[in-house]
Amino acid sequence: MSEQKLAAEVRTEFGKGFARRARMANLIPAVIYGHGAEPIHITLPAKATTLAVRVPNALLSLDINGEGHLAIVKDVQRDPIKQIVEHIDLLTVRKGEKVTVDVPVHVVGEVAPGNVQNLELTVVSLEAEATHLPTAVEVNVEGRGAGEHVHASDLVLPKGAVLLTDAEALVVNISEAVEIVEEEETEEAASEEAAEATPEEAAE
Repeated sequence: MSEQKLAAEVRTEFGKGFARRARMANLIPAVIYGHGAEPIHITLPAKATTLAVRVPNALLSLDINGEGHLAIVKDVQRDPIKQIVEHIDLLTVRKGEKVTVDVPVHVVGEVAPGNVQNLELTVVSLEAEATHLPTAVEVNVEGRGAGEHVHASDLVLPKGAVLLTDAEALVVNISEAVEIVEEEETEEAASEEAAEATPEEAAE
């Protein structure tokens, strides 16, 4: 994953009032912590940061008053309705350092005809180098049939990554597709039968 370079500014104000003013100025409040150092409270440019954090565990190269900081995104707080980024928690890292991250599972391929895939585990926990974090782990279900399972131990991990999730955890389950009779179709059939009935039958 390539680094996203952003210019940041140290902030000394906090609270909802400041957060509101920051949003009006197209800024996002954030905090950097880690390595036993005192947290650094900053603001980031809203547009560029929002684009950067679309990627899970995004790696950010920050310029804070001329000083470089490397950090990964650990938590993004969004407005529940507008989905606007309101605050970001960042973890400072060093090149070559191993960190623990949750990585989304992406299913690719098509199962055998007449079957469906059930994603039982949406993320897996990995240990990986901070500057080479995977954005996802792919599971290929091409041609798989009912009764087949994919466990965490079956995943092909990126080079250097170590699986921390239970190896026996079920990731994908393949089962037969169940044909469901829509309720609307049942009601439509009942209406047709009623329309075909004679007045005497309808009265009964």
